[in-house]
Amino acid sequence: MTASGATAGEAATLRAAMGTYPRTRALKEGGVPSPLLRLDFADIPVISRAFAPMVRELRFDLSEIAIATFLQARAAGRPLVLLPVVLAARFQQSALLCRAESAIRGPADLAGKRIGVRAYSQTTGMWLRGIIMEEGGPAPAESRWITFEDAHVAGIADPPFAERAPGGADMMAMLRAGELDAVIVGNDVPDDPGLRTVFPDPGAAARAFWARQRIVPVNHMLCITRELAEGRPELVRELLRMVREAAAPVPPGPHGAPPDSRASLRPVIELALRYMAEQDMLPRPLTPDEVWDGLPQGIE
Repeated sequence: MTASGATAGEAATLRAAMGTYPRTRALKEGGVPSPLLRLDFADIPVISRAFAPMVRELRFDLSEIAIATFLQARAAGRPLVLLPVVLAARFQQSALLCRAESAIRGPADLAGKRIGVRAYSQTTGMWLRGIIMEEGGPAPAESRWITFEDAHVAGIADPPFAERAPGGADMMAMLRAGELDAVIVGNDVPDDPGLRTVFPDPGAAARAFWARQRIVPVNHMLCITRELAEGRPELVRELLRMVREAAAPVPPGPHGAPPDSRASLRPVIELALRYMAEQDMLPRPLTPDEVWDGLPQGIE
């Protein structure tokens, strides 16, 4: 029974898509009971595979979502509402790889180079393109971006300086064969002695980013349908209680993530919006306040 079908005195069931992390494990294992709400979790081993069905079909009542995907969906008018819940945040510099013997010695050497990325809209790619520019590297249009998938949001096109890899091509195989000069991977960085990071010292680059911006880049948050936000705001508030009770808040700072609140997340949202505007990723401009449109009253 979905939320819309629950009867008086009966707990509503919400369809949910969420990865398993320290912050979500107790929630997914039923360790946070609620008299109002139960969550029916879809079996999705790779959580990024939930993003396109969520933004295109509203397949779930609530879903983990990449921040770049949500911002594109909001700009495109999709009926989704962002919740102030961070599920994944990390520094990104270790995800930019090249071959061990490459002449690339840092981000400044990426001008004119062929850089592979799963999709131009990938959140890790968004953060890294912004960081590359801040570190003295080229603007996005000054490199060749080779993509392998469309954006999760239907109708979001790659910019003219991105091109699609041949059908069936494998990004890592292309890098090892010299068909790409560098690649952006996700959270799972391959353990391969034939590869190395473009940033000579990713840890030092992460500390420099923190010193400049005072944020940890956020990759994934939580979103709900606008129908749920408008029709059952009490369930949204209960959902937030359950999510926040599932684990202690992640500490802020260079080794943590922003606390779960709109105010603490504002610098993250502002920087993501600036980077995305600079990278031709948004179909229209967005303000930070628009990002939270539809959030039920009383949620900060």
